[in-house]
Amino acid sequence: MKRWSRRLRQLAGGVLDLPQDVVLEVPRITMIGHLQMYIENHRGVLHFSEKELRLLLTNGQMIVSGEQLVIRAILPEEVLLEGRIGGVKFLETGPQSS
Repeated sequence: MKRWSRRLRQLAGGVLDLPQDVVLEVPRITMIGHLQMYIENHRGVLHFSEKELRLLLTNGQMIVSGEQLVIRAILPEEVLLEGRIGGVKFLETGPQSS
């Protein structure tokens, strides 16, 4: 059922010309060098320190690591992060579907 639902969303997104991040419920990430990151479509902040930001996603988590990280702005589904961004990692939860 989950696989069928995802295929239906992909098809509808193609027909309606919707952005893939909206259709697939994945984050949209915009980076300026390694100094600033703007993340849309997250589901909440799980952890924050000057070395790590952990966000809840629809299908897992996103971990941003770095140095001197600062959240400059935060909205219900958007985060603006600044600092020296060193890496981004995704942890997927639940059964994988294609």
